[in-house]
Amino acid sequence: MGFLSSLLGIFGFGIGFLSGVLIGFYFFIYSENKDVEDPVTMPLSELDTISLEDLMPEIPLWVKSPDYDRVDWLNKFILHMWPFIDKASCRIIRSTAEPIFAEYIGKFKIESIEFENLSLGNLPPIIHGLKVFETNEKELVMEPAFKWAGNPNIIVYITISSIRVTVQLVDLQVFAMPRITLKPLVPTMPCFANIVVSLLEKPHIDFGIKVLGGDIMSIPGLYRYVQETIKKEVAKLYLWPKSLEIPVLDASTVSIQKPVGILRVKVVRATKLLKMDLLGLSDPYVKLRLGGEKLPAKKTTIKKKTLNPEWNEEFKISVKDPQSQVLHIEVYDWDKVGAHDRLGTQLVPLKLLTPNETKELILDLLKNTSITDPQNKKQRGQITVELTYAPFRDFLESFSSCLDGIARNDSQLNRASSSVSPKGAGLLLLSVQGAQDVEGSRHNNPYVLVIFRGERKKSKMIRKTRNPTWNEDFQFMLEEPPSQDKIHIKVMSKRSVIGFNSKESLGHVDIDLGDVVHNGRINQKYHLIDSKNGVIHVELRWKTI
Repeated sequence: MGFLSSLLGIFGFGIGFLSGVLIGFYFFIYSENKDVEDPVTMPLSELDTISLEDLMPEIPLWVKSPDYDRVDWLNKFILHMWPFIDKASCRIIRSTAEPIFAEYIGKFKIESIEFENLSLGNLPPIIHGLKVFETNEKELVMEPAFKWAGNPNIIVYITISSIRVTVQLVDLQVFAMPRITLKPLVPTMPCFANIVVSLLEKPHIDFGIKVLGGDIMSIPGLYRYVQETIKKEVAKLYLWPKSLEIPVLDASTVSIQKPVGILRVKVVRATKLLKMDLLGLSDPYVKLRLGGEKLPAKKTTIKKKTLNPEWNEEFKISVKDPQSQVLHIEVYDWDKVGAHDRLGTQLVPLKLLTPNETKELILDLLKNTSITDPQNKKQRGQITVELTYAPFRDFLESFSSCLDGIARNDSQLNRASSSVSPKGAGLLLLSVQGAQDVEGSRHNNPYVLVIFRGERKKSKMIRKTRNPTWNEDFQFMLEEPPSQDKIHIKVMSKRSVIGFNSKESLGHVDIDLGDVVHNGRINQKYHLIDSKNGVIHVELRWKTI
């Protein structure tokens, strides 16, 4: 009986197990849980920003914003160049850090600080997108977004009281969005003078520091304190509008100087000039020019048949560098035929003048500027001039603000400026950069004609182009601000050969100067009137003395 009951029990278990499996399989296949619903699906383009970022938190910037361009080629370039960039960067870090280390030797019982290992690792930074801005200034602005999760091997040994302490930097991560500006753009390789770097937001910097093998950043509270301190200090130095300027070219070789003041020259008289005519008289006049300038020389009127002329004529000349420029004074004898004879010359360095003070000079005329020339010993007469150098107010104020620790009286400064120019005299500067999409019906040899208060000035002609670049400056000396005036700028085209219809207008623009006087500077592009798509780029400045 015992054997039979055991056999029946095994048989019943087998039948029950098989029946349970078949019933469970049936319900698994053919039954449906009413609590389960089909998932809602929708394309990525219909998701909002928050849902999209939750789904894909590391979306590249070139996907998020169309302003950012994809730069896979640049990442490949950096990848191949990284071993060489690593070595060059480590040399710069070592040469910069070692003098700083030397300042701590002898302090806090520190005997030595030196690098044991210095490498940025084999993982280069990755640029996730690049935005390039077009501005009216002579500059190129870029905003790359990069991330660097590197594996640097930086080990520093510090010897304190004969005990050697090892400090190691590990697990460095840097996420930043800098703005890189190349300016000014100049016609000298590499075609920009400075690199200006600033941060658009506080960078994320994460790292670990091992001291004697232990990571001190794991100490509670220390990690957050170090993070916030680094962000705060970096923001103080480089967060926009603060920046780091890295010079690339020597400023003296590439700088395009703007006028900083006006030199007033009054040619009073000359005495005992040389006799150049057959009747023992001369027809003298004076030419004035500043060294380093390409502007036409200023000329006095011609005084006929006299060796002691009286002029009392005043001229204004723009000054770019009062410390180095020299005034050239030349006296000529006018002749109807042939070249005019030079009666004498003299030089006056502008650094001898005190700003806003008139100085009268009686100068002996020389044959030439060579000191060793024996002909300079011959008496050639004298010339009397009155010179006043008046710096522009903005230049004078910026120069005065740079004086640290020197007491100055602002009221006296303002009185001096106002006494020199009670009517607000100044200089109107027009810089014509270029034009785009100017098109003539017969020819495209564009040049610019500037008309202001009856004075006409013309730029050079650029042949066979619809997008000329002139980069030419024009100056207008005025006795009062041109608040109610307009300046007329016309783009013209001229046939290269003489013939009918040799000149053609490609468009013009009239610019109100009230905004220039009020703001001091305007730099923008204007659509040309009577032109289909023509645009001209000009810069206007108003400088008062």
